[in-house]
Amino acid sequence: MTNVERAMNLLHYKPVDRMPAVHFGYWPELLQEWAAQGKIPADLAVGNYDGSDKERQLDKLIGWDFNYYHVVGCNNHLYPPFETKVIEILPDGSRRTQTADGVIERVKPGITSIPSEDDYLLKDRDAFEKYYKPKMQYFPERVDVEFYKKFNDIRPKDVPVGLHMGSIMGNIRNITTVIGMSYLIYDEDEDLFADIVDTYAEMQYKCTERILETGAKFDYAHYWEDICFKNGPLLSPDKFDELCGKHYKKRNDLCHKYGIDIISIDCDGVIGQLIPTWLNNGVNVMFPMEVGVWGDQFEPNRKKFGKDLLCIGGMDKTALRVDKAAVDKEIARMERLASLGGFIPCPDHRLMPGTKYELVQYYAEEIKKIRI
Repeated sequence: MTNVERAMNLLHYKPVDRMPAVHFGYWPELLQEWAAQGKIPADLAVGNYDGSDKERQLDKLIGWDFNYYHVVGCNNHLYPPFETKVIEILPDGSRRTQTADGVIERVKPGITSIPSEDDYLLKDRDAFEKYYKPKMQYFPERVDVEFYKKFNDIRPKDVPVGLHMGSIMGNIRNITTVIGMSYLIYDEDEDLFADIVDTYAEMQYKCTERILETGAKFDYAHYWEDICFKNGPLLSPDKFDELCGKHYKKRNDLCHKYGIDIISIDCDGVIGQLIPTWLNNGVNVMFPMEVGVWGDQFEPNRKKFGKDLLCIGGMDKTALRVDKAAVDKEIARMERLASLGGFIPCPDHRLMPGTKYELVQYYAEEIKKIRI
């Protein structure tokens, strides 16, 4: 069987010859570590990103079948973006920087994790109408139509490829910050926040529509959301459903019209309270279903929501920093979850610094031995 057939069959409860070895990329610092340790060629540690030729070379060295996050899309963010610029350099060397979303971040030297958010521009309707609404409109320049017209001939045939449809709430959270989002929804201007969500979602719908109109074919469609943390959603599930449910349905109905029935969402954190909105409106694959500090999310949610809930992920990637015993324990858990159907094991986010190359090779080899 091909990797495409394996993945699609598993997500449709059909037979497969074996489990595919699937991953979700790497932190750049890990690749630099491996190169310094002589585990991988130095050139594979630079310019290595999701779906790149270098990543696929590395996949072969390790034994992976594919990175699930092999997606293509378009410019469906703020357009044109805000100027990225340094506003202030602080005594400790930190920089207050304006991002492409108009957010002021504090970036610490030598730190590659998520920066602190100091301030934001989208605080009221005047700012929305003047600065943001014009950047949230659909323009033909957003979609490279010529690329998609020839896409079926040039796309990889040996791995599943998805259409990235953007985000309903995650991008808005980036633009307003979590604090700004909370104030707008609950204390300042609920109608304004709904207008922001609707305006942005309509632009992204038109982008998706234009891509699909070209005749380009995809194995699945995909969203990025990241609207949860370790204790649950960053806004109430009812408000999320009210603001977002209709937009998921509209975009997913469009996918169904073009024959795409596997629609996944990337949302970190504890996602259980938002699953009803996603399932009820056409999103059926949860990815990467993080284990985090809270434990397995797939099995309890499968018991709650049934076989309509599919998953790619759910493997505690921290085991790959420990030893074979820890990895074997996770593989045994993956085999049990895979027996439920509609589940493809995958490390529950990008592999981070400290991950052991030999353990990753071992995991990729052993996961292929699962039979269901």
